Order: sequence, then structure tokens, then C-alpha cells
Amino acid sequence: MPKLVIDTSKITDVPAFLKLCPFGALYEKDGKVDVSAACKMCRICVKKGPAGAATFVEDEKKPEINKSEWNGVVVYVDHEDGKIHPVTLELLGKARELADKIGHKVYSVFIGSGIKNAAEELLHYGCDKVFVYDDPALKHYIPELYTTVFESYIKSNKPCAILVGATTTGRELAPRIAARFKTGLTADCTILDMAENTDLIQIRPAFGGNIMAQIVCPNNRPQLATVRYKVMNAPERSAEAKGEIVPCSVDGIDLSTTTKILDIKPKEKVKTIESADVIVAVGRGFKTKEDIAMAKELADLIGAELACTRPLVEGGWMDAKHQIGLSGRTVRPKLIICLGISGAVQFAAGMNNSDVIFAVNSDENAPIFKVANYGVVGDVYDIVPKLIANIKEGK
Repeated sequence: MPKLVIDTSKITDVPAFLKLCPFGALYEKDGKVDVSAACKMCRICVKKGPAGAATFVEDEKKPEINKSEWNGVVVYVDHEDGKIHPVTLELLGKARELADKIGHKVYSVFIGSGIKNAAEELLHYGCDKVFVYDDPALKHYIPELYTTVFESYIKSNKPCAILVGATTTGRELAPRIAARFKTGLTADCTILDMAENTDLIQIRPAFGGNIMAQIVCPNNRPQLATVRYKVMNAPERSAEAKGEIVPCSVDGIDLSTTTKILDIKPKEKVKTIESADVIVAVGRGFKTKEDIAMAKELADLIGAELACTRPLVEGGWMDAKHQIGLSGRTVRPKLIICLGISGAVQFAAGMNNSDVIFAVNSDENAPIFKVANYGVVGDVYDIVPKLIANIKEGK
């Protein structure tokens, strides 16, 4: 990174020199002047300070990587006891699209125990090769072990890009891999593309969803990106399995760990908004917590799950597991009914891929109407009771 180098011997008036920085990044300690993390690299101290007191040092040019040595788009297989998480299938579809642009193959890395039969399923979704690390020591997900095994795979095969589902496991595993290879990782990508030079173009919301940041990693390989469930489209399952299962040995891989699993208690399964086909979402158009019962009645009548925006979670009106948006869950139902929701980009990013979006808002200029398929301008306290009544009457 570029940096400022301070030569205290050339500073005749230290207090005056410190005042040059509008961000207060210059400070004196033990008779020396140094720069804190508050520095914005504005270079005012270089321009207005004594000659040679502050020097701006540019980045050292990194040696260019030989990109031709890195080949293939890899998908990490997220699973629980061999049951493959559907985000993996979505990523296989995107991986195929990216790989075809640069003439690469699509691979997947499957780590676990007793997973050989489950690996066959991936060949129905366009995967050219499935690298299977099947060993009793890998039965349970332990971060150190899975990271070490994945690291071994990367060193042996040099994949160009790696896609990981933004699940609990993926969010932990991907940054560990990136750290070991001193490479970049972009989390929660909403759009992925591939340049002709094999640079993975990673696009995700930034600054609270107010802009879309385009990120590339031109000088490092492999490139890593995580993607939330329901963001990409899963390919159709082909009747014929095409591709190859590649059994991989863990011999020579250090599987020692300081972690020991004593017991596993299955989590009680509950309905989640991510898997719902129909959702009724509520926003700040509801004046009190008790009024949400009106939306709950509507949801129950049509067999929908109840969801909300971030302000309602922050206000303690609903649990965080019901929140839709960048800081909540990403959903893709067949129908979502948005009641009293303005439609800020943070919320819209979590549901704009829904099949049908129906919105009710009293403000005809509300952003939600820009993404909605159908909209009603009106007060939810007028519209929802009438809608409930019509449903009950069979209309």
C-alpha cells in the first residue's frame, strides 16, 4: 500500500507541522512525528510542510501472476452429512456460465465422509469433475481440517476461481482459504462475470446498498467469491450424469486439529422465509407492533410466511430471522406481498428476484413500485382488511 514517510529531523516547528493535517493523523511520540490510520493520503503535509519532511511513497509494483497456470472454475460443495445444500447447485449453474466464457472446465470439491454416492448427483448439474475427499476424519465440519484439505486441492490443481455459498460454513471457510493464499475474497456477490483475461468480475452492494461495487483481483489467484442462497438460478437437472468422480486421498495432508467434537444435537427444524413460496412482508407503514396481527391473519389465510424490514427488527417487533434485505435474508418466492414498505435498495436487494411482487403503499412515488409487478396506492389499514374480507368470502 502507498504510505507517508516522515523525517522528523527536517521539521523545525513540530506543533505547526501537526496542524497541517486536517484529519488529525499526524502525532508526536517520543520526540518523533508519525502517521496514524486516520491518514487519507491527501498529501497536504507533503505540499505545505518543510521540504523532505513528508514523502509519499507509491505502491511497489507487484510481479504479474501467470494466469495461464490457473485453470477451472470450482464450486465448494456445501452439505450436511452428504445432503447437498441447494446453493451449491445454483453456483454450479453460474460456474458453467463463467467457465464457458473463457474455455475452462467446471469442478467441484466435496469434503466429508461417506459422500461418494452423493457426489454422483453433481454430475447431473453440469460439473465436469467432482474431487471427492472422503475420509472418516472429515465426517464433521471442522474449520482447520476442511481448510487444510481445500488448501491441498488448490496447490495441486490451481483453479482460476472458487465460488462458495454464503452459508454459515461458507462464510467461515472462504476467508480462511483466502488468507492462506493471500488472495482476495468478495462476500455476498449478487452478480458475477468473467473477463477474457480470466479476471472474475465480482459485483455486490456497498455503502448500505446505495451503490454497486465492481471488484476484481487481477494480481492474485485463486479468486474467491461467496454468494447467498436464492441469488443465482440453479440449472435444470439432466437425466444423464456427465462428468467424472475423482477420488482424492488425504494421505500426506496434516489432519491434526485442536478441536474435538463431543456431541452433536440436531437443531429443531423450523420453516424459514428463504424456502417459502408465498411471503407477506411488513414495513414501517404499520404504526404499532399489535397491528402486525392484521398481516399475520392475511399470511395465514393464503399459507404464507410473515417477513419484515430491518426497522421492525431493530424496534423489537419481529425476530431477525424474518428480516429480508442485505443485512437479513435473501428470498425468491413465487409471490411476495409488501405491505407498508417503502422499498429501499437494502430491502429490494433481498427480494427483487421474486416471481411476482405485489405492493401496497400510501406513497405513489415509493421506490417499491419500481420493482413491483402490481401495486396499490393506499393505506394498509384500509386495503388489508378488505383483502382479508374478500379472501374469506371466496372472492
